[in-house]
Amino acid sequence: MAASWLVFLALCLLLPLLLLGGWKRWRRRRAARHVVAVVLGDVGRSPRMQYHALSLAMHGFSVTLLGFCNSKPHDELLQNNRIQIVGLTELQSLAVGPRVFQYGVKVVFQAMYLLWKLMWREPGDYIFLQNPPGLPSIAVCWFVGCLCGSKLVIDWHNYGYSIMGLVHGPSHPLVLLAKWYERFFGRLSHLNLCVTNAMREDLAENWCIRAVTVYDKPASFFKETPLDLQHRLFMKLGGTHSPFRARSEPEDPATERSAFTERYAGSGLVTRLRERPALLVSSTSWTEDEDFSILLAALEKFEQLILDGHNLPSLVCVITGKGPLREYYSRLIQQKCFQRVQVCTPWLEAEDYPLLLGSADLGVCLHTSSSGLDLPMKVVDMFGCCLPVCAVNFKCLHELVKHEENGLVFEDSEELAAQLQMLFSNFPDPAGKLNQFRKNLRESEQLRWDESWVQTVLPLVMDT
Repeated sequence: MAASWLVFLALCLLLPLLLLGGWKRWRRRRAARHVVAVVLGDVGRSPRMQYHALSLAMHGFSVTLLGFCNSKPHDELLQNNRIQIVGLTELQSLAVGPRVFQYGVKVVFQAMYLLWKLMWREPGDYIFLQNPPGLPSIAVCWFVGCLCGSKLVIDWHNYGYSIMGLVHGPSHPLVLLAKWYERFFGRLSHLNLCVTNAMREDLAENWCIRAVTVYDKPASFFKETPLDLQHRLFMKLGGTHSPFRARSEPEDPATERSAFTERYAGSGLVTRLRERPALLVSSTSWTEDEDFSILLAALEKFEQLILDGHNLPSLVCVITGKGPLREYYSRLIQQKCFQRVQVCTPWLEAEDYPLLLGSADLGVCLHTSSSGLDLPMKVVDMFGCCLPVCAVNFKCLHELVKHEENGLVFEDSEELAAQLQMLFSNFPDPAGKLNQFRKNLRESEQLRWDESWVQTVLPLVMDT
């Protein structure tokens, strides 16, 4: 009861301020070619919205980007004088009352808080909104757009209700309410972007929402890493993560050695070690739609193959990312008794992540999609670095991963272990399948984000 009165009192106090801010915005003309971008999540872990902001700025728009500032965005974003980042405070649930009540109070406060932050910003021609999370941000951004004359652009990365369904079940009342909310308010937007053709078709058929497919594309800084930068990265990561440290000391004490490379003191030349381990990379948000027990089981089978005498290298497996299930899987990893496989779970700086992908031998993706309609951006980034990928299969993965062309698709840990055995047999083999996939990626002449954005998004924001 006390909590309810607190909510009511807060609303009574905030409403006049919001109306005053709205009135002031009505009297003030919108800034020409200005866009407000909203992420009700961590800006540093929302690369697609960062890319939108950079592309808008590159083509003459000023951008105000609102979101949580839990991790550092790319330097390009921070150094761009056309982009202003406004930090949002993440609101925690109350610790009293039933869980549904706690969630409801949190949503109400988030809505009022976001409304207040938006109303006291310079209004834009457009409000670009990432969905999910769309509850309560879709309704709030639509309302602000009505007040300020801004057009709402929703970028559909997935469906928020389907992600909630992984935790609560698809028939839970909250999930059904979230689905109705997304469908109802999603129809009120002026423009809709989405990440796959499958999602575009689903939006049209089931929700009567017309969207334009804007595939995720790698930014220009996702590329193969030169050997000297690889060595610097390995030495840096070796300071905190033992798998990157040298297995033995060089004969010349002045020679600098990592687990994979060494730099000669006299010439400064960097070379790869002949008996180096293979480097496997996977990145994740540690959420329910990625089952890392599949990878761990495959790694156990891979190690047994090594112990049984197969011609396979030792393996360093790097799983990078932040998320709610990280501690759970870290405990599982610690329980494994690996001898020839090393696993570490670092959180990398924004500038180091592309360097790591550009230095790796193979990427693994365990993203399955709660809706079956979105594609893993981590694979897009890996392909930008010409890094072959093994990816777990789901409904529309074929729009990105071409089996036996730029990587392999697997169904379970047995199939993944067999693929690891085939790809790393006689490693490093210049004539092997792994290098053939890499060659195919180099020759594919992939579009980069900026080129794709100019073709798909720029005409929309200029025409309207």
